[in-house]
Amino acid sequence: MSSETTVGRRVISVEAHAWTSELRDALLRYGGDDTVNVLSSREQTDHRLREVGEERLARMDAAGVDLEVLSITTPGTQPLHASEAIPLAHDANDFLADAVRAHPDRFAAFATLPTPDPEAAARELERCVQQLGMVGAQVVPLTGDRYLDHPSFRPVFEAAAALKVPLYLHPGQPLKAARDAMYGGFDDWTTLNLGTGGWGWHVDAGLAALRLVLAGTFDRHPDLQIVLGRWGELLIPFADRADLLSEGNLTLERRVIDYITGNIHVTAGGVLSHRMLTAAIDVLGPGRVMYGDDDPYRGMKGRFGGKGGAAEFVDTAPIGSEERHMLGHLNAERLLRL
Repeated sequence: MSSETTVGRRVISVEAHAWTSELRDALLRYGGDDTVNVLSSREQTDHRLREVGEERLARMDAAGVDLEVLSITTPGTQPLHASEAIPLAHDANDFLADAVRAHPDRFAAFATLPTPDPEAAARELERCVQQLGMVGAQVVPLTGDRYLDHPSFRPVFEAAAALKVPLYLHPGQPLKAARDAMYGGFDDWTTLNLGTGGWGWHVDAGLAALRLVLAGTFDRHPDLQIVLGRWGELLIPFADRADLLSEGNLTLERRVIDYITGNIHVTAGGVLSHRMLTAAIDVLGPGRVMYGDDDPYRGMKGRFGGKGGAAEFVDTAPIGSEERHMLGHLNAERLLRL
């Protein structure tokens, strides 16, 4: 490995997940999210989500990650009744803040928001940024059957814009009717995987971002930034075609492609693909791509899946030395004011 790539290297993982036992139990009682029921609540994964100390730091050291931006794993508190979501979000955010205080050189955090009560979600975002020092918030596309572009959620975007912090738009399960019609009909595991991490998650997250554009979110808040994992959740590779939505549009101030390239950043989100990295840079430029490990769900097999995988992915990216530093840490430091 050349000295050009390693001198001054720093790797920030902008997607890394945690949760609390109380939130896990509430989501299991809710029962409507199979990624919780089948995946996140598995014994080892559950333990790793709740552990934000020495074991996690050891995983980070082994991978070559200097700092993780922690966030509460999908779906956060968003599918719960507001009366449950508000206190659980408050406590989960305090849990993340405690982790950051214990290891301020290794962790930062995104807030989780109780979007079933949008006004309460906006107040929680303000508390988390102003009092707890968080760097933004993570949200999933749906609250009940409403996408984030629904007018009721405008207080959340107003708060993020006023605070000058980004929102990380992480996938969540698509609507049940969509899951049944579009992803069903196979064995249980294939159906789950097709509707979530294998395809459906990413279609839905990209759609949610595109709906925010079409709803005028970035005309109301021109400087607001959102972050998508997995190199843009299928929206970025299809950006040129999505710009077709600009034709004949009488409500937007800019072309769709201009919102995509001006209001969206992307992370690896655990998909350590140089091919997808270079495609994202081709659309967005090198200043909007960031590393993200998807810890503790990491476990991809292959070249970057083991010891030193994060550092190796950045060091061997087929881009220039300065662009590697942008990917590894500079873009995250700028966007999140780390």
